[in-house]
Amino acid sequence: MGTLLKNYMLYVKGSKKNFVVNSILTPASWLTGAAVSFINFFRVHGLLKTEEPPLPLISVGNLTYGGTNKTPFVRMLAEYALARDIKVGIVTRGYSGKSDEVLIIRDGEGERSVTGDEPLLLSRKLPGVPVAVARMRMDGVRALKSEGVELVIADDAFQHRGMSRDADIVLIDAVCPFGSGKLIPAGMLRERISALRRADIVVLTKSKRVSPEELAKLRSKVSEFIAPEKIFTSEIDHDGWILFNDATPPARGSKVFAFSAIGSPESFTKTLNELGLTVVGAVTFRDHHSYSRRDLENLYADAKVHEAAYMSCTEKDLYNLPEMGEWSFDIPLVIPKVRVSMNEREKFFQTLTQTLRPKIIIASNGYGEDAIGVMLAKKFRDTLPGAEVSAFPLVGRGDAYIKENFEIKSAPSITPSGGVLKYSVKDLWGDMRAGLLKHVRAQLNDWTKLAGRVRTPVCVGDVYLLLHTLWGTGARPMFAATAKTVYLSGHWRLERFLINRFTLRTWTRDAKSAEQLGRNSTYAGSPIMDLLGERFHYERGDVILLLPGSRARANSDVKLLLDASEIMSASGEKIFRMVLAPTLDFEKFFEACKSYGWLRAGDTLTKGSISISLSYDSVANSVSGVKLLVGLGGTANQLCAGLGIPVISIDEKGKRVQKKLLGDSEILVEATPEALAECALNVLRDKRLYDLMSTAGRERMGSPGAIDDIVKFACGSLGWDVRERVYKIFAGEELGTRS
Repeated sequence: MGTLLKNYMLYVKGSKKNFVVNSILTPASWLTGAAVSFINFFRVHGLLKTEEPPLPLISVGNLTYGGTNKTPFVRMLAEYALARDIKVGIVTRGYSGKSDEVLIIRDGEGERSVTGDEPLLLSRKLPGVPVAVARMRMDGVRALKSEGVELVIADDAFQHRGMSRDADIVLIDAVCPFGSGKLIPAGMLRERISALRRADIVVLTKSKRVSPEELAKLRSKVSEFIAPEKIFTSEIDHDGWILFNDATPPARGSKVFAFSAIGSPESFTKTLNELGLTVVGAVTFRDHHSYSRRDLENLYADAKVHEAAYMSCTEKDLYNLPEMGEWSFDIPLVIPKVRVSMNEREKFFQTLTQTLRPKIIIASNGYGEDAIGVMLAKKFRDTLPGAEVSAFPLVGRGDAYIKENFEIKSAPSITPSGGVLKYSVKDLWGDMRAGLLKHVRAQLNDWTKLAGRVRTPVCVGDVYLLLHTLWGTGARPMFAATAKTVYLSGHWRLERFLINRFTLRTWTRDAKSAEQLGRNSTYAGSPIMDLLGERFHYERGDVILLLPGSRARANSDVKLLLDASEIMSASGEKIFRMVLAPTLDFEKFFEACKSYGWLRAGDTLTKGSISISLSYDSVANSVSGVKLLVGLGGTANQLCAGLGIPVISIDEKGKRVQKKLLGDSEILVEATPEALAECALNVLRDKRLYDLMSTAGRERMGSPGAIDDIVKFACGSLGWDVRERVYKIFAGEELGTRS
C-alpha cells in the first residue's frame, strides 16, 4: 500500500490529523451527508420505491466500509439455519465482479474476476448453499427462490434500502467503531451513526480486543439509538489452518511475514499475534486487491529479508492470488481459518427469532372499513397463526378490532362527524375544532414507531389512508380500495397515479374499477360483500330492517325510523328489526328513544302495540328473513343491496353519493317519516319495482372473494407463509418436522 493511501487510512480512522486533508475532504463529507439525508428522507416516507422480496431476508451490514467480519458472520447465520434444516441462500453484490447477470455459485466454484472474492469464500465455507451474485440484489433473491431457498441472508445490505428486509443486523468493529466520526471521504462512515435507529440488532465485533471500559463506552454510545437489550458482542475464533507448499501448522513463536488486502489489516496482524506467532513484517494493499505474480515476488523477497519462517494472508486473499502454478516459493504459506462466536448466543438468536416473526398490520379509516379490516385480520390470524396481527384504525377507538382481541397501534381519533369529512364543510370545521389535526399528528407519530418493524401494511379505505400509511412507514401497502368505484365518479387521475405507483397491489370493488385503475389492480370479488362471512346463508322473509347508522347522529336520526315504523304499522301488522352498531353509546341511544315515546324491554323497543326487536350483532348476522331495508347507514346499506334487499334512505349529500354506487337498488326520499313510510310500502306492494331494485343491487355490489385473494397474494407472491414457517422453526415449534 502506498504511503499516500496509508496516511489517508490513518486519517479516516482518526489515528492521524492533517489540517490540509481535513480542509479539503470535510466539505466533501458534508455533501455526502446531505445526499444521504435526502435519499433517506425519501425512503422513510415511501417516496422512493422499495421492493418486497418474496422470501424472508436477513440483512447483515455496517456503517463503515470494511473490517467488521461480515463474511464469517454471514457464515455463522447460515450454519445456524442449515442446522435447523432451513434451505438458506446468500445474496451479495460482490466486488469487482464483471457480470451483469445473476450468477449462482456453489462449493467455491467460479472465477474471481467474474464473481468477486467474498462470494467465493462464502460458497466454499458453506457447501451446497447457493450464493447469488447480483448487481441488483432483488434479482438475486428471485433467482434464489427458484433454487428452492426459504431464507436469504443479504451480505452488506444495510444501505441497500431499495429492498425490504425482515431483520437488519449491523456489525460494528469495537476496535475502530466509527473511525474519525466523519462521513466518506473525510471518514469511514457511509451514513451518520443515527442510522442505527433502523437496525434491529447491533453486534460489536472483536469485543475482546478492547478494554472493558472502552467496550462499555461504545455500548453506551450505541444505546443512544437502539435498545440496550438488542446490542450484542462477538469474537473471532481460530478454526484451523490452510497450508501450502508442504507446510505444517506454525508453532508458537514462529516468525511470520503477513500480507493482506482487507478492510482492517491491523485486525489480521493482531489475529496472528493472538495465535502466538511473531509478525516480523507486514504489507497491506487496498481492500479486494488482486495480486499479481510480481506482487508475490516482492512479498517473498521481503519475507526473506525478515528471515520469516512462514508467509501468511487471510482466507479472502486466497481468492485474489494468482493461480498456484504461477508461483511457488520455499517459504511456506499458511492461512488461519476463522469463525465468529457470539457472546450470549442463545439470547442473540432469541432476539433474531422475534425480529423474524411476521408482523401484519391492518389499517382502516371508517367503521365499515374497520369491519372489513377485522375480517382480514381474522383471516390472516387463522392462516398464519404464528404471525403477530394488529390494527391501525384512523377513525374512532378501533372497537371492532378490540372486540376480536386485536392490538390497536394507533391513537384514538374521536370527532363529531365520526370521520366523514368529505360531504360537509361544517363537519370538517367541527372536527378541526375537536382536535382533528392533533389526532393526525399523533397517528403519524405512531406509524413512525412502527416503521421498519412492520413487514407490509394492508390498507382498507381510500387514498388518504394509503398516503397516511406510506408517509408514516415508508412501506408500500396492499390496498383494498373500498371508498371509490367507477359508479362513484371513479378515481381521479392523481389517485390512479398514486395507487399504481405506491401500492403492491390494489383490490377494487368491481371489475370496471380495476380496468380504470390499470396494471396494478385486480377484481377478485367485493370486499364489502366479504362482510357476509364464509358460512353466510340468507333467506328472504317479511322483516323490515331499520338501520339508524353507526355515528353519534344516530341518536337523533333514529326518530325518523321510529316514526316511520308507526306509519307503516297503521297499514297492517309489520315485523321490524333494528340493528345497533357497536360504536353507539347505548345508554344515550335508549334515552333518546325514551324521549320519543319508545320504551326498552330487554331486546325490544315498544310503543303501544308496536314492537321492534333489537340486534346487537353484525348486519351480516341480522339480515336473515329481511325483505326491505329502511337504512341510514353506509356500508350496511350497501351490504343489504348486494343481497338483493331494496334500500330506502334519505336524500342528503352523503346518501346521494351512495346512490351513484347502488343505482336502482336504492331510493332516496325527503327526510321525513311520512316519505320513508310511503316509499317503503310502495316498494313492498309493487313486485316489478321490488324485483328491479333487488336485481340492480346484486349486479352493482358483486360477489365476495377479495379477502381470500388478499391473503392468498400475501402468502404466495409476498412469501408470508414461508416467513411464518421459518419463524416457527427458529422458535423451535417445528423442530424435527422437516423432511
